[in-house]
Amino acid sequence: MSRDDWLFDDSRRAAAVERIYAAATEMIYRDGIGAFNVDALAAQTLCSRATVYRYVGGKKDIREAVLARAGARIVDTVRASVKGRTGPDRVLTAIEVAVKEIRADPAGQLFLDSARTGGWNWLTASDAVADFASELTGIADDDPHAAQWIVRMVLSLMLLPGSDSRAEHQLLQRFVAPAFAEVGGPHAASSRSKNSR
Repeated sequence: MSRDDWLFDDSRRAAAVERIYAAATEMIYRDGIGAFNVDALAAQTLCSRATVYRYVGGKKDIREAVLARAGARIVDTVRASVKGRTGPDRVLTAIEVAVKEIRADPAGQLFLDSARTGGWNWLTASDAVADFASELTGIADDDPHAAQWIVRMVLSLMLLPGSDSRAEHQLLQRFVAPAFAEVGGPHAASSRSKNSR
């Protein structure tokens, strides 16, 4: 590592990480998620590629961090809307508010543009997105499949919207709410269908 690398001093680690993430966010907003690469980020931040990897990781790690930062406002809004709610009411409210906020947020649109062009695999596999889904809908932390299902529900509404919010609510009420009607959540619906065969 070069001694004139602006990140060399460990006492500046927090500032360095923040500077790299700020530059990555700016680049992703400006150029899109698909055009983002670590070499351009290193050039933008005036540091080596190795320094970027050492401080914030690779493209996937950076994308996750930018998503988490961009999603913080949306998460806070959803968190406030579901406070005190439980069961199907909480799940439906979380999904509907998340969809509304993502549609209104420029950062949300960037990630959706990535999904529209075939980049949804990283979004559905994102630990950060699954963690948001688990927390905001109130599903158990030890049920990653339910979290991924919620993520896919939100993405499906984003990519294939209903005719209006009322139509989307009716779809969610009819097909999603029953899965969370019992304490067992999505597993309860699965168990009921197996027992009725």
